[in-house]
Amino acid sequence: MTIFQAIILGIVQGLTELLPISSSAHLNIIPWLLGWTKSQEFVQAFEGFDVALHFGTLLAIGIFFFKDWINLFKGGYKQVVKKEKTTEGRMFWYIVLATIPGGAIGFLLDHFLENALTKPIIIGIALLVMGIILYVIDKNGKSNTDYEHMSLKQTFLIGLSQALAFIPGVSRSGVTMTTGRLMGVDRESTAKYSFLLSTPIVFAATLYKFKDFVFSIPFFIGVFVSFLVGIFVIKFLLEYLKKGSFKGFAIYRVIVGIAIIVLSFIM
Repeated sequence: MTIFQAIILGIVQGLTELLPISSSAHLNIIPWLLGWTKSQEFVQAFEGFDVALHFGTLLAIGIFFFKDWINLFKGGYKQVVKKEKTTEGRMFWYIVLATIPGGAIGFLLDHFLENALTKPIIIGIALLVMGIILYVIDKNGKSNTDYEHMSLKQTFLIGLSQALAFIPGVSRSGVTMTTGRLMGVDRESTAKYSFLLSTPIVFAATLYKFKDFVFSIPFFIGVFVSFLVGIFVIKFLLEYLKKGSFKGFAIYRVIVGIAIIVLSFIM
């Protein structure tokens, strides 16, 4: 893998992992469109590299929400040891409970079906369908709950929805944000919870794939670029969702989905 390819993929990961438009779809489609997948050397180098890029955005989430995570850990500890109930303690254990089923189901489905779902036409359909669902739910969804007042039911179902992220094109952030809006959580809060919820699963995936990492200059550049872009994207999205909606992202998904479906028959 060249440095240029690593930079492009790092930018793609940083942009698409944290926006509800599917990083797995873009990381599969862009090399396909650019003809990189014709090179066996690239294909071999890419195995594990996509997870490394996810680690870059994981670092972005960890640093951006560093104070939040410290407070979550403190709250979780106090709730168990000192029986001290706080919002942070409650949310910490909600995240733990929400991670277990979604992560376990997603891991099993990804392990057995991943290679069967990376075809461009399947990715295109997933982008299209989830784009329509995101638009309809976000447009008609109510904003009855904020981050501090999310219930166990809301957080658990959002976490469970992560299992669908094994399908390239669905998007972990896309499906969790869509579920959050369906459950009546406001846009900014569902985005924040989605970012925090992704942390343990991506961290676990990084540890699992660590043995496949090929440490090289392109590797470190790709991770750094995805981290850097990720920081800006998190800040942008949280600010944007204070007044904006998911409409633009939904439209983008539909357009790109249709384009990929058409190209899958041409190329």
